[in-house]
Amino acid sequence: VQLQASGGGLVQAGVPLRLSCAVSGSTFSGYTMGWFRQAPGKEREFICAIRWNGGTPVYANFVKGRFTISRDNAKNTAYLQMNSLKPEDTAVYYCAARFGSISLLESQYDYWGQGTEVTVSS
Repeated sequence: VQLQASGGGLVQAGVPLRLSCAVSGSTFSGYTMGWFRQAPGKEREFICAIRWNGGTPVYANFVKGRFTISRDNAKNTAYLQMNSLKPEDTAVYYCAARFGSISLLESQYDYWGQGTEVTVSS
C-alpha cells in the first residue's frame, strides 16, 4: 500500500488549503484514514481520522470546527480541508492508513505517506 500526500504550501493565515492523500496498491475502501502533523521541534500529533465507510470522523480538539476530513472511495483518495489556518498550524502533514477502527495513536497505523509541508504566515 502506497500513500501519496499532496497539496501543501505556503499560505497566509486565514486562507483555506486542502490536502489530498492518494492511496494505491490495495483496496482503499477497507482502511481507516488518518491525518497527523509534526511541527518543527515537536512530536507528531493526531489531527483526525475517518473510517472506511465515512461515518463520524474523530478530530483533535485543536482543529474542531476548522478542519474537515473526508474521503472518496471511488477515487482512492482522502482529503483534509483546512480553514481558518493559523501560524501555529505550520507543520509537515502526514496521511496514514490502518485496517480497522479509528485510532488516535500513530503506532496503530500501518501505512504512511511521505508528508506534505504546510507553512502559514501571519
